[in-house]
Amino acid sequence: MRALADEYNAEAFYAAVIETFGPVRPFSNIIEAERMHASALVDLMRGYGIDVPPNDKLGAQAVVAEVPATLKEACLMGVEAEILNRDLYTKDLMPAAAGYPDILRVFGGLQAASENNHLPAFQRCAQMN
Repeated sequence: MRALADEYNAEAFYAAVIETFGPVRPFSNIIEAERMHASALVDLMRGYGIDVPPNDKLGAQAVVAEVPATLKEACLMGVEAEILNRDLYTKDLMPAAAGYPDILRVFGGLQAASENNHLPAFQRCAQMN
C-alpha cells in the first residue's frame, strides 16, 4: 500500500504542476510513467487478493496547494520526491519483500526508474530553470 500511495501522490502532484505550468517536461513525461508504475502495483496487489484504493489525491486541494510559484521550485520538489521514492524502495519495501521474487521484480523496476530516469530528469529541469 505504501508503494501505491507514493505513486498516487507523485501522479497527483505532477498533474497539479501540469495544470499550473502547462504540459512542461519532465512532468508531462514522468506523469505517464507514474501511471504505469501504479498500474504495475495494482496488478501485483490484485494478484495477491489485496483491495486497490482509487487515487483520491488527483485534484485534491491539498495537493494543488503544494505547487510552488516557479517551475524551478517544482523541479526541485520533483528531485526530493524521487530521492524519497528511491529510498522507500531501497531501504524499506525491497527488504520487506525478500522471498517474493515477483514483488522484488516490480519494486526493483520502480526503484530503478526513480533513480536512473526521473531523478536525473528533475535535476536537469532544476538546473535549466
